[in-house]
Amino acid sequence: MSSRKATGEETSDGQGVRSIQRALDVLSLLSEDRPLIAIRDIVAATGLAKTTVIRIVQTLEQSGLLWATNAGYMAGPGLWRWAHLAKRGWELPPETQRLMRELAAGERETVNVYVARDIVRICIAQQESPQALRHVVQVGDELPLWAGASAKVLLRGASPALLERVTRSSPYGEEHVARLREWIDQAAEQGYAVSHGERDAGLSAVAVPILGRSGTVVAALTLSGPTVRFDDERVARFTQALLAAATQMNERGFDHPLGSSF
Repeated sequence: MSSRKATGEETSDGQGVRSIQRALDVLSLLSEDRPLIAIRDIVAATGLAKTTVIRIVQTLEQSGLLWATNAGYMAGPGLWRWAHLAKRGWELPPETQRLMRELAAGERETVNVYVARDIVRICIAQQESPQALRHVVQVGDELPLWAGASAKVLLRGASPALLERVTRSSPYGEEHVARLREWIDQAAEQGYAVSHGERDAGLSAVAVPILGRSGTVVAALTLSGPTVRFDDERVARFTQALLAAATQMNERGFDHPLGSSF
């Protein structure tokens, strides 16, 4: 049994988790807009001491997760293996991708698939609207669950404790639980959900559930775009198109790559 004392970030459970979080915070600074980061950038963004940042960067570099260049640090080749595994695990089947392309082309609005993870929903697939004015998120983006059509679908069967945590993250606080529960129950009864400007002014969406083989909701299939294009007539049309596409997905079984969120 080691007699080493806890120093800095190494040994205690809480400190160990903090070290991992700090390393992930450094990696998260990389993006398409910023593919390179310098030590000074990391210090400025994280507020960590320069010596701590250097230790974290050196560890990430030794693990192949960062790669040193003359201009700064870029994503390392070790991440490529993880990216390949993630792509294999989360990429939707070709038939599902085809259905999304056809849906976006036919209804001319952006199609997304979201899954729930704790108090957020994550976009795992997207087919952009062909129109110049359109709603776009990035695959991998995390969005809140306290509002929005897809949230009302994904939270079916959520526990009271989860709903309380979701609403604590909202601008409305825990008093929002009752309203959120009404939305969820209405979506479950109707088989679809609609939202108009609940999270972002001028943005509307229609969502339907995608079911796993056990019949539980594993994802939400959505059409979203500017509210001016989501009048009652179009919402009704969008709903029917989404339900038809989701039915095909459900009939084929949607267990890959998803499992039940609750």
